[in-house]
Amino acid sequence: MEARLNVFANPLAGQVIKHLNAVGQVVAESGLPAATQELVKIRASQINGCGFCTDMHTKDAAAAGETVQRMNLVATWREAKVFTEEERAALELVEEGTRIADAAGGVPDDVWMNAVKHYDENQLFGLMTLVALINAYNRMNVILRMPAGDYQPGMFEH
Repeated sequence: MEARLNVFANPLAGQVIKHLNAVGQVVAESGLPAATQELVKIRASQINGCGFCTDMHTKDAAAAGETVQRMNLVATWREAKVFTEEERAALELVEEGTRIADAAGGVPDDVWMNAVKHYDENQLFGLMTLVALINAYNRMNVILRMPAGDYQPGMFEH
């Protein structure tokens, strides 16, 4: 399987990805725990059916010390005992923010208020931005049919 377009050779794609990555760097420095960031990226990518991002973020999480058990249970986090209350609040918010079209009123107040209990304003904005960012990446990669499986942690770092 090959992608529909080679984003690594396209100048416009390169500019867009550079700017998206810059936003990602700001989010990475928001104070939102790194493990939570990876769980959020994995969960959104699962929901959106983005194999490329699921591959990337599970491998990045594993390289950062995340356990196989927790990565395997991200899709079923509600029934799993291995996530903290803070992580559960973030996973709930990413699900609601990713499935925003499924809820006529957007993200429910109780979901937002649960996140507010666990994160400060910078972390909340970082979490919200991360949800938007990973959804943008997922949509681009799904549309392009980016193949999954070849990613190696750190391969896109310059």
